[in-house]
Amino acid sequence: MHSQTVSPLPGWASPGRPPRVLAIANQKGGVGKTTTAVNLATALAAAGEAVLLVDLDPQGNASTGLGVAPAQRGRGTYATLVGQDTGAGTAIPTSIPNLSLIPADADLAGAEVELAGMERREYRLQAALRDAGVGYAFILIDCPPSLGLLTVNALVAADAVLVPLQCEFFALEGLSHLVRTIERVRQHLNPRLTLQGIVLTMYDRRNNLSELVAADVRGFFGARVYETVIPRNVRVSEAPSHGKPVMLYDYRSAGAQAYLRLAAEVLRQERATGRVAP
Repeated sequence: MHSQTVSPLPGWASPGRPPRVLAIANQKGGVGKTTTAVNLATALAAAGEAVLLVDLDPQGNASTGLGVAPAQRGRGTYATLVGQDTGAGTAIPTSIPNLSLIPADADLAGAEVELAGMERREYRLQAALRDAGVGYAFILIDCPPSLGLLTVNALVAADAVLVPLQCEFFALEGLSHLVRTIERVRQHLNPRLTLQGIVLTMYDRRNNLSELVAADVRGFFGARVYETVIPRNVRVSEAPSHGKPVMLYDYRSAGAQAYLRLAAEVLRQERATGRVAP
């Protein structure tokens, strides 16, 4: 699977138009971050967009969720960050048309220690993606569940942050920390960084708490919260163990249909602002 790099088809992305880089981030684990990264990337690819998914989480769950086993990964995000290889050189095709992946390699867990002593350590991913992004309409970065140096690299490389938010009691408290981090990165490292949007995940309509959290988040962030909510759905949970996005595992499931709607909403948002070609 990883013996060749992807050559994006003509017309996938305008040569003069840089890719839209979105960091999928939340410092809290278990909120559906990687699930959202994998399935949103798949849904955008299914819509005909050329997508590169960057697995920046040392756990490597996004790579596994796309069916790329550790033995298949070769050089990936670690090699990209420390300069052993280029972003274009580490991107591999996946089984999904239009979707490529820079996988999480085994050494990524130690990357933060190595990066700490490097020059321009916060800009390593941004520099690596300059050549990797040619021909793609979207680059999605699956961040680790922390606000460490790997996540800071993602925020510096990104145009905007998409935040998956679980409908639970402490959701808003965790979100406030992330928003403050985004603001600090915008002030000191990446002035173009914005909050792309918040997607509510693991939503259970039978649970009053889900409705209360959703109402609180929408009341505070308004239109920056996507209309689409991702329901708590067993098919979404099962799909990664089969190495498949939920759309390939069970296209008709509520979770698959929700991610297709989310992708359509993201595309409408991007096309309305002219950031992605219509």
